Amino acid sequence: MTEPHDRDELVELMSRYANVPDTQNWDELPRSVFCDEFTGDFSSLGAPVMTFSRDAWCQRTKRVFAGWTATHHAITNLRIAVDGDRATIRAHVRAEHWAPPEVAAGGPNCWLVVGFYDNVAVRTPEGWRLSVVKLTLTHQENEALAASMAAVKDSGGGVESGRADAEPR
Repeated sequence: MTEPHDRDELVELMSRYANVPDTQNWDELPRSVFCDEFTGDFSSLGAPVMTFSRDAWCQRTKRVFAGWTATHHAITNLRIAVDGDRATIRAHVRAEHWAPPEVAAGGPNCWLVVGFYDNVAVRTPEGWRLSVVKLTLTHQENEALAASMAAVKDSGGGVESGRADAEPR
């Protein structure tokens, strides 16, 4: 049985996870979310399953999210099971990513991703941290925007803040 305080802490953990890209907090917040090393499975979006150091993930993900006008990750309907110092978390996700007008080029400007997270958290001396993050995509709309944003970043032009080497504002 999941203790209420564990459940509360794990819900808060998932909220912090959603806030990392939405607030662009790539320095402090990830330390309260991820283990020093964790597995990321975004294979449903075409990325390989990888084990990352937290810092490497932050650098990589910061580049992925650079240039989007705004993002909003809503994580709901959490089902949590705690077994000692390990917890599994299944949650719904609806993630919206708004592209700047020059990338949308008069077309749709929001890439929508809908699916589930099946994550694993472990209890550490600092509190619960994610050791596995797995996204299972069930629906997306306007996915061409993601490719357009990547192309702009790869070219080094177009969206000024979207360049991989650009400093955050």
